[in-house]
Amino acid sequence: MNIWQELEKPFLILAPMEGVTDVIFRQVVAKAGRPDLFYTEFTNVSSYASEKGRANALERLQVVPTDKPIIAQIWGKNPEHFAAISEALKSLGFSGVDINFGCPDKNVNRAGGGAAMIKTPELAVECFRNAKAHTDLPVSVKTRLGWSKVEEFHDWLPTLLKEHPAALTVHLRTKKEMSKVDAHYELIPEVIKLRDEISPETKLVINGDIKNRAQALELHKKYPEVDGFMIGRGVFQNPYCFTDHEPTREELIELLKYHLSLYEEYPHELPYEPLKHFFKIYINNFPGASDIRAKLMETHSVEEAWGIIKNI
Repeated sequence: MNIWQELEKPFLILAPMEGVTDVIFRQVVAKAGRPDLFYTEFTNVSSYASEKGRANALERLQVVPTDKPIIAQIWGKNPEHFAAISEALKSLGFSGVDINFGCPDKNVNRAGGGAAMIKTPELAVECFRNAKAHTDLPVSVKTRLGWSKVEEFHDWLPTLLKEHPAALTVHLRTKKEMSKVDAHYELIPEVIKLRDEISPETKLVINGDIKNRAQALELHKKYPEVDGFMIGRGVFQNPYCFTDHEPTREELIELLKYHLSLYEEYPHELPYEPLKHFFKIYINNFPGASDIRAKLMETHSVEEAWGIIKNI
């Protein structure tokens, strides 16, 4: 079975985001209104390949029933390690494998992975082939237009498409641009043309500045050849972004309570500080929100956070 062939156009995906799209937050999004497809956070193939790092890798690759269908996103630069992790992913409950060739994080790039792969296309192809040869799951790729220049996509995307990935997600910026400029929607027709000429069976997904379902549907009307759209930071503006629903203050607070409850139920002890990154999702755009959020940011435990929330 190929999950990419089962999805109806235009399908919507929650973008993989480090420190955000973990097993807890995916359950929160599923409760608000799930996308057609989830991705995990990034998992380092070399961590999985080592005894010391495997436990951490497997924790990142946890799957719960509300996740499915879900794609495991992996990154690295060692072809043998891509092979090793790809063999294991089906047994862990995944519907596909996605290779990250677009992450702009400095540490990831310094290690030779993510967007740094754009500078080593031969190695990127070898990693993709090793992953594909060691799994019967569909293997897809997420990338950017280039490393430092937009024009790099003319060579880079064909290099990937010639490997016939199950899907190709293109974040319409370069690594250098990060998110400092508008996504290059004007290049969508050229990207479509490359896909159609080289690998028409590859599903094309567009990423960058897509905030909600309504915007994705508008883009699909303009570019019906695009198969799907990926929403990333839009989920911070509205966790119901995969629906047409505009949540009330009460609904957002209930969603925060659900997030905290899941955090407390997690089988392992989790650090509290990263949880604060999520508060702005729920406590926002209503009278007094900034004051409440400021108090939450001063807390040091879930118990303290509950004390503030219960008094809203």
